[in-house]
Amino acid sequence: MTRMLASVTGIEEAEIALSGGVDIVDLKDPKAGALGAVSTETMRRTISFIAGRAPVSAVCGDLPMEPETIRIKAEEIAATGVDYVKIGFFPSANISACAQALEPLAARTKLIAVLFADLAPDFELLPIFARHRFHGVMVDTAQKGKGRLLDHLPPERIPGFVDRTKSLGLMVGLSGSLEAPDIPRLLPFAPDFLGFRGALCGHSGRTSSISAEAVSQIRELIPAESGTGGQSSID
Repeated sequence: MTRMLASVTGIEEAEIALSGGVDIVDLKDPKAGALGAVSTETMRRTISFIAGRAPVSAVCGDLPMEPETIRIKAEEIAATGVDYVKIGFFPSANISACAQALEPLAARTKLIAVLFADLAPDFELLPIFARHRFHGVMVDTAQKGKGRLLDHLPPERIPGFVDRTKSLGLMVGLSGSLEAPDIPRLLPFAPDFLGFRGALCGHSGRTSSISAEAVSQIRELIPAESGTGGQSSID
């Protein structure tokens, strides 16, 4: 089963997302970069509002690939009580060191590594995340407005990424300025979730508010029985 992740900025948008039937509520500030983080206070208030009606994820922000910097921020976000902490891994010689620094946290919190389709992602890194006890890996785009996921990651590469990630026991997600036409192209690959932001804002752009109508339109394209790759590894 492929689930729908909706990126929201706080309580008001979370209410729209929940009413529209999204499966995962993701906290993000789209005005602050690809993985712009909302404040920890906003995280806590939104988690309290959601009250267990859906899993909540939150991003750490666009951070430098410095192990201690990433560890401290991830710990701070995990302390809010989110279900998943998403950490961006930008091209760097420090990726392995950063993943290792997060292993103690990964033992008690579900960490999702985010790779970027428009920054030449190295899928040979996948075993590193499994080794250091990450819960999942997803692909996103770093430069919003410069193409969607499939503009940077050819469809023929996606099955290999999804299958390899799942074979390592990791949850797998696809995101990156996805629009309605991308959904039927991506569902056959059976990712555990598809992530959306801009498509939920109608024609107003990803930094404007999400709309109930747009959420409903995307939700209808991801039926509960979607996916052909067996049971989802989301938990």
